[in-house]
Amino acid sequence: MRPDVVVVGASVIGLTTGVCLAEAGLKVRLQSPVPPSATTSAVASAMAGPAVAPAGERAGRHEWAGLAEFTALAGVAGTGVTLRRGRLVSREQGPPLPGMQACAPGDLPPGFAAGFWATLPLVDMPVYLGYLAGRLAAAGGEFEYAKTRSLAGLTAVTPLVANCAGLGARELVPDPAVTAARGQHVVTDNPGLEEFFIEAPLGPAWAAYWPYPGHVVLGGTWVSGDERTEPDDAAAGQILRRCIRVEPRLAQARVRGHQVGLRPWPGLTFPSVPQCCRQAGIRVPARPPVPIRTIRWAGPRWSSLRCPPGTCGRWRTPAR
Repeated sequence: MRPDVVVVGASVIGLTTGVCLAEAGLKVRLQSPVPPSATTSAVASAMAGPAVAPAGERAGRHEWAGLAEFTALAGVAGTGVTLRRGRLVSREQGPPLPGMQACAPGDLPPGFAAGFWATLPLVDMPVYLGYLAGRLAAAGGEFEYAKTRSLAGLTAVTPLVANCAGLGARELVPDPAVTAARGQHVVTDNPGLEEFFIEAPLGPAWAAYWPYPGHVVLGGTWVSGDERTEPDDAAAGQILRRCIRVEPRLAQARVRGHQVGLRPWPGLTFPSVPQCCRQAGIRVPARPPVPIRTIRWAGPRWSSLRCPPGTCGRWRTPAR
């Protein structure tokens, strides 16, 4: 089958893009050297929201649409999405967040000055990636587990490419502005936690934990330019200590393992644009280096999901 589009990359962005296009009627081939379970997305501590941009702005429309879609997915079996109540806290005072209840002083751990309660969708990423893969297959999409050597090499296969290669886009495009930001998690048994906790604003290190059925993911870190994929024992100890100071029950939880992911980020030391990638999510070169239509997606912020199927734009079948 000659595909209408080849999606490069099997991360959450690649799978979502493939689902959107396949369900819109296109013949989709997803090409990746590894399965979804081996991508950085599989170790993400994924949460949808909060939506903080004004609803009338482009970023706000994406945020609110994504939050609504994931909230609906929480009621669908097999998606890995659950609604959890939790605290978003800061060590400094800040403006109120729309639609959220301010934390009482007794709700704040020592050292924190302000916070808000929110109920948001948490996403168990290995489960969610499997759900997306099944949805893509059901829509007629096909998987090809192979390394993409070049975008130019796809010209004989398809007129349209969605580049969702994440960090791999650095060599594939090439795009030297893409850098790695290393993140590390500790995974423990769940000692009975039902509520999430996230310290903001995010920086090189912060306290956060996300409870899932049977386990808790503890974070987090952001180390720009670090491409080590092995867990760092010192960083793991710091993550545990930060989270235990907030939630002492974690001190008794058995450590199941450690996770490391390399987030793609386009040339910034830390995310300042509240969207999927550079200013509104898509990078389209003015003069494409190859004679095919290429769309580049960089990837979502580590602790959030912005683009569930059906919410990220209106896909149109290319002219044949």
